[in-house]
Amino acid sequence: MFEMTHPCRIIGVLDNGVAGLTPEALAQLRAADLVIGARRTLALFADEISADAERRDLTGHLPQVPLWIKAAREAGGQVVVLATGDPLCHGIASFLIGKLGREGVAITPNLSTLQLACARLGLPWQAVRIGSVHNRDVGEWSIGATPDHGLYPLLSVLRQSDLTAVFTSPENSPDRIARMLRVESLADEFEMAVAECLLRDSERISDWLAIDEAAGRRFADPNIVLLRRRRPAAREAMFGLPDERFNQRKPDKGLITKREVRAVSLARMALLPDSIVWDIGAGSGAVGLEAARLCPRGHVYAIEKNEADAAIALSNRASLRVSNYTLLHGRAPVGLENWPDPDAVFIGGSGGELRELIALCLRRLRPGGQLVMNFATLENLSTAVEALKAACAQWDVLQLQAARSKPILDMHRMQAENPIWIVCAERGEGGPDNA
Repeated sequence: MFEMTHPCRIIGVLDNGVAGLTPEALAQLRAADLVIGARRTLALFADEISADAERRDLTGHLPQVPLWIKAAREAGGQVVVLATGDPLCHGIASFLIGKLGREGVAITPNLSTLQLACARLGLPWQAVRIGSVHNRDVGEWSIGATPDHGLYPLLSVLRQSDLTAVFTSPENSPDRIARMLRVESLADEFEMAVAECLLRDSERISDWLAIDEAAGRRFADPNIVLLRRRRPAAREAMFGLPDERFNQRKPDKGLITKREVRAVSLARMALLPDSIVWDIGAGSGAVGLEAARLCPRGHVYAIEKNEADAAIALSNRASLRVSNYTLLHGRAPVGLENWPDPDAVFIGGSGGELRELIALCLRRLRPGGQLVMNFATLENLSTAVEALKAACAQWDVLQLQAARSKPILDMHRMQAENPIWIVCAERGEGGPDNA
């Protein structure tokens, strides 16, 4: 078999064509036996590609590209892949390295369109967070969309960034991104600039626009979007927020896991930044929403049977600017079969299905996952302990009773809160699924 001596050359190109290439990169392109690129890019460099060279359009054929390269190299051919800008910045290079190995490719980067956009706007970009929706048509954003939505990673980046650059696609366009921010009640917090058709005769820089204005405009493709906060994001404690921070059912306030119990329950859930969490019986949403803030790369799936309480939980989601939280209005366990397996489960209300829910949650928990439950009655505590024993779970119970100071004339007294049992469990080795 022919020994592959020539690596695949991945050359970054821009819309100024030959003018944007070094003499070395241009020589490599002209000497190539196989040139792979998007249709538009192949056309842009048509006069520089040898008449004897094979040309392949990668549009819609990305999985086949490594096979094309391997076959050409095994036949002794020299291969060039034309990629936009810097091929290692949300480009094809990392994909090809994964398929061909680091020694199988040689990369000649160009300016990234991100750099060009920031240069046009006079923006230092060392602090820019980068997002990409350069993909298939993912559809419009809706409240509670799950991680499989193509705009979900971008929204997560925007929540944590003051300045974000976004690589777009014709369908996942600047106006669609703006509408996502409007749906999430973030329109007043950001402004958008769009760099269109960089290095073309039709280049245009749409300077900083209000999100509502951008949501109703169309922008020429290709483009890159820059989003910046109009003011610093509000700073709040990561968890243990005051009870008053959450909307609650009125006039009978109180359908909320109190601050002290919430803090201990969240601690016992052993959350990680990417944890998948179930919140069963969400009530006002306090536990699940604080869990979402503690798991910025994870997601919380919540369910609440009471329609009024579900609406309150959604209002708290909006108030806390949380996006990695999906609420289902329904009665558990119906609907849980569609959720991914959790790293942690919180049960704040069971709707009379406690035994079934405990068995289900223990079956679905990922290895090392934690089930945390709050009970105010002896009957529910007893039912939970019996169910845990039957499932051969590892469990423990903590009784928590807090007292808060209350003013009385010019002094203060302590007023006790209702005692709560916090039951924590994980699946035991002797459980039915491990037999």
